[in-house]
Amino acid sequence: MTARYREIAAELREKIESGEYPPGSNLPGYDELTSAYGVGRGVIRSALSLLEADGMIQVIKKRGIIVRHGTMRLRRPRGNLVKRNVATSNPGYSFPSASSQEVWTHHVKPQASFEPLTDPRIAGLLGVPVGTEVMRRFRVTGPVAEPPFQINISWIHPRGVEDAPEVATQAKGPGDWLYRLERAGHWPISWMEIHRARMPTPEEAALLQIPGILPVLEIVRVGTSGGDGKPIEVTEYIVASDRVETVHVLHRDESAQDPWPDDETDE
Repeated sequence: MTARYREIAAELREKIESGEYPPGSNLPGYDELTSAYGVGRGVIRSALSLLEADGMIQVIKKRGIIVRHGTMRLRRPRGNLVKRNVATSNPGYSFPSASSQEVWTHHVKPQASFEPLTDPRIAGLLGVPVGTEVMRRFRVTGPVAEPPFQINISWIHPRGVEDAPEVATQAKGPGDWLYRLERAGHWPISWMEIHRARMPTPEEAALLQIPGILPVLEIVRVGTSGGDGKPIEVTEYIVASDRVETVHVLHRDESAQDPWPDDETDE
């Protein structure tokens, strides 16, 4: 037997998806919902928690129960293709999730400053001692006319800043600073990514305009210099989990290349 709060959540989900409650609108308040469904506030709270965990609504003090804009947008697939920006006059790179033809914008003023790198994980990946003063580039970006899609924080190794001081400035195009690093002797930079799901910090939830109980996808990209084979930059992306899907092509190991012995046909 389906719990009552799940039934209520399903009914509200259907009303949201049908457009009865469009993105940006308010659902009825707690008192109205308890009266309409003939249940207590605890049942309504449980139903709303399901919708909030799916990213469909956000409960905001003094504003009520808001239907999130993200519920009506397709997720963006995130593959493994890095593109060179050849359609613009500004050289650089576009990475998965930002490599289509749509225009992206900054949702907060871009920041670049020297900061102590206190995260042991990021420091280890960048190859510097914890507490080292490192160039930090901070961005909150996403497609125009949409809420923020991702937070990205790049840490550039001190030798990279020494080789290309202009990486501290706001680039004219996406990925321009990576082009500058390559021009300064680090061509070609190669990348690998580490993905994990986690809960957002309160600051991350506020910047991404998501409920605090909605998980985020954390993607840590490590760029290795083609000049000396050592890490030159580490970039952390934080994306709301309801906004992206990762796509991975699986490859057979050498041990799995040949047919199984009992499938071979004797000649």
